[in-house]
Amino acid sequence: MQQEKRTYEKLALSYEQQADRLLDRGLCADRSELLHRLQQVSYYRLSGYMHPYRERNEENEVLDRFRDGTTLEDVWARYCFDRRLRVLMLDAIERIEVAIRTKLVYAHAHEHGPFGYTHHESIPKLNQGDYLNWRLSLQEETSRSKESFKKHFFDKYDHKALPIWMLAELMSMGSTLTLFKGVEPSLKQKTAADYGLVDAVLWNWLTCLNAARNICAHHSRFWNITLGYKPLFPKPKKYPEWHGKNKLPNDRSGSLIFICRYLLDKISPSSQWHRRVENLFQEYPSIPPEALGLPENWQTHPIWNPPAT
Repeated sequence: MQQEKRTYEKLALSYEQQADRLLDRGLCADRSELLHRLQQVSYYRLSGYMHPYRERNEENEVLDRFRDGTTLEDVWARYCFDRRLRVLMLDAIERIEVAIRTKLVYAHAHEHGPFGYTHHESIPKLNQGDYLNWRLSLQEETSRSKESFKKHFFDKYDHKALPIWMLAELMSMGSTLTLFKGVEPSLKQKTAADYGLVDAVLWNWLTCLNAARNICAHHSRFWNITLGYKPLFPKPKKYPEWHGKNKLPNDRSGSLIFICRYLLDKISPSSQWHRRVENLFQEYPSIPPEALGLPENWQTHPIWNPPAT
């Protein structure tokens, strides 16, 4: 039976009322500092980081009271940790997106030429409607661009479209995903093989990382969310390190952190990105790794710390 919808009757609270409500619910804080934080970050935004500190009854229902000893510093530490983790994720996803797009565009250009993408037959896995929508999005991205190379090309050459390697510099991650989805299987397989993966897994990972990028770019909470797009793990027979007793849950954000670690190790083995992640956890020792789905001793996991070859 569908639940009957109610009228929303809550009124906006002043900063002072918000602070008093939190203090009345048991948050330990200096009122003036709490007021300052609430003017920096909204009550509603902070509530996501306060939720784990709320008491529960015997039926495991969340109550409007904090556990004894919950401090503003506890909540603020989780907020700051999450903000910095999002920055690290955006950094990793950018490098991954650029690297994979580079290989995909290179393969397509050598197979179909610089303007092959302007013909539907070179993107055979998209239906006519999806292909036309993709071309339209590329035209819009090109039109919005202020890049000097675009102006130089159209001033010098009698073409209405950029070569695909120039266009790649203007593609959104969504357009890159559509290109990957649309090319013939041999190009997908060739691109995925460079990362030791099958194309279905790489496609899934790119989709998941695109969703994570949107979360991070819009400053939404990332550290302890349940993922809407769940990553696939490579098959256990060939990739046992992704399985076994320390298998990551694929519905938690930690799985995406590990995927970034794996791909960056393939893209740039000298990258110190994973060390920056480790340093972040060391700086915030109160952050429980299990909230991200990370296993015990996650830094020794064979994906995170692969054996030397």
